[in-house]
Amino acid sequence: MNKNILKLAIPNIISNLSVPLLGVVDTALVGHLDQVYYLGALAVGSMIFNFIFWGFGFLRMGTTGLTAQEYGARDRIKMILILARVQLIAFGIGLLLVLFQTPIILFSLWIIESSAEVAEYTKVYYDIRIYTAPAILALYGLQGWFLGMQNAKYPMIITIVHNLLNIVLNVFFIQVLDMHVNGVAWGTLISTWLALGLGVWLFMRRYKRYLSHFIKKEILNPEEIIKYFSVNRDIFIRTVCLIFTFSFFTAMSAKQGDLVLAANTILLQLWMVASYGIDGFAYAAESLIGRFKGSRNEAKLREAVVYNLMWGLFLGGAGTLVYWIFGGQLVAMFTNNEEVILLAGAVIFWTVLAPFVSSFSYILDGVFIGATETGPMRNTMLISTMAVFLPAYYIGTHLFGIHGLWLAMVLFMAARGVALGMYLPGRVMRVNSG
Repeated sequence: MNKNILKLAIPNIISNLSVPLLGVVDTALVGHLDQVYYLGALAVGSMIFNFIFWGFGFLRMGTTGLTAQEYGARDRIKMILILARVQLIAFGIGLLLVLFQTPIILFSLWIIESSAEVAEYTKVYYDIRIYTAPAILALYGLQGWFLGMQNAKYPMIITIVHNLLNIVLNVFFIQVLDMHVNGVAWGTLISTWLALGLGVWLFMRRYKRYLSHFIKKEILNPEEIIKYFSVNRDIFIRTVCLIFTFSFFTAMSAKQGDLVLAANTILLQLWMVASYGIDGFAYAAESLIGRFKGSRNEAKLREAVVYNLMWGLFLGGAGTLVYWIFGGQLVAMFTNNEEVILLAGAVIFWTVLAPFVSSFSYILDGVFIGATETGPMRNTMLISTMAVFLPAYYIGTHLFGIHGLWLAMVLFMAARGVALGMYLPGRVMRVNSG
């Protein structure tokens, strides 16, 4: 089992870590520009796109679980039809986002209380990056399908190439052409469409034969579409709550001023680095749990749950140790602004706790996605957001200031893990329960 887990997890960890690496490079590039509001604009702009794109994260997560189950059942017709449906949905949503780009940005900037400079450059960033929407959503579906097919290598290749291209282009636009957040946006736009082209080429290279199993009239099969959206409805609600929490965090940071926003943006990047690493094992759990549920192998399913949890907790503990020892030095890599460094250092304790505290919820997310037991994910996220995060923020901020904001985030992650753990025995560990 460890061999199967590591075969899937290691490529996922490598590819996942390249995602926050891009954020780290972008933050460092913009953080060293002459005005702090550029960093604030990048944070707010990224938050808007996180809200938009993460909201459609079900295009990857739901696709992985459903595909893995058909892979376990060895049904090639359903495997290729899942991919066809998700691509149709992804491009449709992406085109709608481009069409409604103006009301989206106006509404976003109305909600977020930022300085005039931050708002101005956020719009510059947004107006370019919005055209990545069809490509990024199509990539979600394609990578989710690859993972469901027990292929973690292709998503790794796509993600690494995508982010390395993005980094090179961003460095070129900012350092050579003397651009600012507009350079980051153009780098993202170009690299995303090139990455989608790479993904299509990889599919044709290995899976072209699956196209012979494609039945055009089945793509709109009502029963399968209802099943797809039933699973993804719960994932969507769960993801919207997650996005709301991180967006609320950024918005409340912005409300406290550009300095707090800049410091919290840097610490949140460290938080995301750890989460993407641990998510490598969550993705492995999605693939394996779905596969063993599809083949109705209860013993292997239980084993996959236990071993993925062990690996995730180990990696989370390692992340906490690294941040405890090197946290100060890592913050200094992002900016040379002494005020930002001092403020970040005052609250970095919460970022040190984050990897270990969050690891349980990250792995269990993968377990429940693979089992397509998405109802508990929806329920626990609603409880953690409304009954834990928001009360903790308002009470904690009143009592502890900026520390209250971070306390709310840590309690939110802990609550997710505990609540999902309570559902685990009855909803996942028996393959005939679903």
